[in-house]
Amino acid sequence: MRVPSRSPGPRPGPAVTSAAPGRRLPSSAGRRPDPTAPDLAAYRTAVAELLVEVGALADAPSTTARQVLLDQRLREPAIAAVLDATPQGLIGARETLLLEMARPRPAARGSAPDLTALVGVYLLSRIDLMWWRDTPTFLTDHQVDSSIDLVDLEWLRRRGLLAFRYQEQPATLAGRGLRAVRRRLLPHTTPRTAGLRFRRTRREVVALLNDIGREFALATPPACPPLWVTSLARSAEHQHRLRRLGYAAMLPSGHCLGWAADLELAWFRRFGARDALADLLLARQEAGEINVVDEGQYWHVCLAPAARRRFRRAYEAEMGV
Repeated sequence: MRVPSRSPGPRPGPAVTSAAPGRRLPSSAGRRPDPTAPDLAAYRTAVAELLVEVGALADAPSTTARQVLLDQRLREPAIAAVLDATPQGLIGARETLLLEMARPRPAARGSAPDLTALVGVYLLSRIDLMWWRDTPTFLTDHQVDSSIDLVDLEWLRRRGLLAFRYQEQPATLAGRGLRAVRRRLLPHTTPRTAGLRFRRTRREVVALLNDIGREFALATPPACPPLWVTSLARSAEHQHRLRRLGYAAMLPSGHCLGWAADLELAWFRRFGARDALADLLLARQEAGEINVVDEGQYWHVCLAPAARRRFRRAYEAEMGV
């Protein structure tokens, strides 16, 4: 699993810059850092180092050794500072992670096909919860479908107001059959994803995805498809549904707060655009705009609170609100 982080120090190759003309990402250089806020760069570096050690203990007989390792490493200041700032706190986050590692899954599906990936996805996604710890969780499907804090993408799509694509989950058996036939006949025209269960998200996330979509379009050849979104807001009820199917759907999750989305990455390798999208997302993470979690086929992104006001204004300007 590739850990999406930018540790301090020089790296080979050219620096990543935005392809959008006239667009400047927020820079931390002119901003006073909050002395009480955890150091996210140090956290991501510490997580990357921990994953190397977890990978070395991935075999089943190493269960006790893994637990001892986690007990030691999660208490290190760089990691503990973030976990302690989440709603669960350090102890709760540790216990949840150990339970996730011990939980039998019927199939290695989705974002965490192995133990190392699961630990990485869990720990990096805790940044979302630290940022939005005061946001209520969408507990049920009905809450997602009826919340006034979320907007329906279909209304925006029909009016040409989206710079990205998505597809919904088929609602009927006939629809699923038609989707299967289409994939068999045209296997590479769309990503191999189930589609959106909920086509709703926060207004600020719409503006963020539109901004990423426009920058991605400028950075890729004309024949490359637009940015593809595979998941948006979800309910805790739906997370439990996914877990029963064998997916590593974390609880709590930034999706259940409405501030997260998943973006297809692997499919764009066919068009030579996968790395361009990855670099674009990592540059935004480095600028403090989003949190990024590499989940393999797709990457999880969560809007940072510091960027909320800017993207709310962008949404209102784009939609003429």
